[in-house]
Amino acid sequence: MTFFAALGASASHAQLVRTLPANGKVGELAGQQHPFPLVQISNKVVRLAPGGLIYDQENRTIVHGSLPESASVLFVVDANGDVSRLYLLRPEELARLERAAGR
Repeated sequence: MTFFAALGASASHAQLVRTLPANGKVGELAGQQHPFPLVQISNKVVRLAPGGLIYDQENRTIVHGSLPESASVLFVVDANGDVSRLYLLRPEELARLERAAGR
């Protein structure tokens, strides 16, 4: 029993750095103000691509209805201008992206 408690404690402290796409753009999400498949990112309403994926801070896929009211995001746009992937960022990921961009 103690082994499993220790295993659970150590697993919660280990957080992997997820690989984010290099061609992504950073923006601010304004959650559920628009019906599916539309989302508002940085004062611009954009469309989620057919088959587009939304990832939460733990890298799990979520549906449009589960989007938070606001969040920092990284998004990838396809050839049609639709958002093909949307990543909800953790604070440390946003800081890492800002450092990489030299902001």
